[in-house]
Amino acid sequence: MPENLTTGPLSGVRILDLSSIVLGPLATLTLAGLGAEVIKIEAPDGDNVREAGSMRHDEQGEEHIKMGHVFMHNNRGKKSLVLDLKKAPAREALLRLVKDADVFLSNVRPAAMKRLGLDYAALAAVNPRLIYVTACGYSTRGPYADRPAYDDLIQGATGIPWLMQQYGAEHPVYAPVSLADRVTGLHVVYSISSALFARERSGRGQEIEVSMFESVAHFVLADHMAGRTFEPSEGDAGYDRLLSPDRRPYETADGHLCVLIYNDKHWREFFKAIGQPEQFQSDARFSTQRNRSRNIREVYAWVGSIMRTRTTAQWQALLDEADIPYQAVNSIEDLLNDPHLNATGFIGEEIHPTEGRVRMLGNPTVWAGTPLPPLAPAPKLGQHSTEVLLAAGYSRDEVARLIAEGATCAPDTSDTSASALAFTPT
Repeated sequence: MPENLTTGPLSGVRILDLSSIVLGPLATLTLAGLGAEVIKIEAPDGDNVREAGSMRHDEQGEEHIKMGHVFMHNNRGKKSLVLDLKKAPAREALLRLVKDADVFLSNVRPAAMKRLGLDYAALAAVNPRLIYVTACGYSTRGPYADRPAYDDLIQGATGIPWLMQQYGAEHPVYAPVSLADRVTGLHVVYSISSALFARERSGRGQEIEVSMFESVAHFVLADHMAGRTFEPSEGDAGYDRLLSPDRRPYETADGHLCVLIYNDKHWREFFKAIGQPEQFQSDARFSTQRNRSRNIREVYAWVGSIMRTRTTAQWQALLDEADIPYQAVNSIEDLLNDPHLNATGFIGEEIHPTEGRVRMLGNPTVWAGTPLPPLAPAPKLGQHSTEVLLAAGYSRDEVARLIAEGATCAPDTSDTSASALAFTPT
């Protein structure tokens, strides 16, 4: 098999990743998992998320390792290059790297990039084929362009805490996942992939902007515009099915179970299973998809009352026989031990050079013709500075000078041979 068919569909693509926190790193993790070479460019203090969440080395004297769990999961398969872009030699090094890059990604606000002399015009002058992607908080076309943006703020701006209160929370609350960052990060992934395809046709690079506010607003409004979709309005905003207070894991006689009785077939079988086959036709609330939608709160409440009459195990057996979709209410611990995820190899282990044995996540996609490459563990800060700069044409003396000037740093690194780092399913 030709080499380019064994290393992922994006093999040969080089990405300079100037992003931090979650949004950009998630995007480049995904692209690295598809075979792209990702050079993570960090300030001397490193990505802030290096110190977020659980850490194995968090004692005095171990601060230099900076390997929090969020960083580890979002930065596998990348090379870490430290550049202090406030220093002219570091900016010159970045421009040298741009000459051979395919993609440049930043979540630094566009005005700040322009002040650094690293805006699209400056980089395109060095490499006209460059795909320059800005992942910003708000579109530069609007009045919020210069506002700082973080996941919590974008959740608030797009109505998620308000929706949570409409759904039944006592107060407005955030979704307990980095929803805005991760939704927007996936928009970045398809934008870069599509731009690479377009460049194959045109031979030209381009500038792309992906904004968090617009990405998550689309995510929310596509569900919840409801009657406000129409002019004049046909009712209030809010998708009643999603906001129904009884749309939740149903309480059983001894626990909870997620059940979705969705189409006509499901409802006929459900009524048969509980010994009330005539109710599908006799009760207009259930007999058609339109009627169920119009009476969704009553429908969910009725199912909730029925679910309390049997144990979880009894419902599972009954729903299996009726071929009605259901799923357990898993904790995070349950998810980590899920037999399906472990059977597919999605959850595996690797030996990290500084963290030892760790549990990591695999790729959710499976490719038959271009198998995906294994990903090296998340790098130490500046782990690849010397390697990347030498490959860019710097001599060892020049690299030493950059280190002395504070433009970069290159700590001693542990053995990172492929044999020591293999990801193996548990």
